[in-house]
Amino acid sequence: MTKQTQKQPERLLTDVELEFMTVLWKMGEGSVNDLLEHLAGERKLAYTSVSTILRILEQKGVLTTRKEGRGHIYIPSLNKEDYEARTLKHVIDKVFNGAPVALVKQLLDTDALSSNDIAELRRLFEQEKR
Repeated sequence: MTKQTQKQPERLLTDVELEFMTVLWKMGEGSVNDLLEHLAGERKLAYTSVSTILRILEQKGVLTTRKEGRGHIYIPSLNKEDYEARTLKHVIDKVFNGAPVALVKQLLDTDALSSNDIAELRRLFEQEKR
């Protein structure tokens, strides 16, 4: 049986919460041990710490759970694309004073974009016009 929570987070996820969600988005679902295994090379985390953060994400409505044996399987209830859109809206509103053009200008002014990236952006803008 899956526990469903209707509440969705109003604020952005913390760095650790986002790290865990990124792993779960890639895996589709997972247990505490699955996350520990995936994160083992990056840093040492205690089982109880991972479990606590997953329960917090469940309380925030970002995850649902399914009981399996003595443990739980955590399933994202917030998809990655929705979170990306929410985060981008937050950045546009808070950092760029609600002006998405200012965000795009800043992107173009940085050295982070390759000529391939710029060509892809042009293609997307042209496609958006249609």
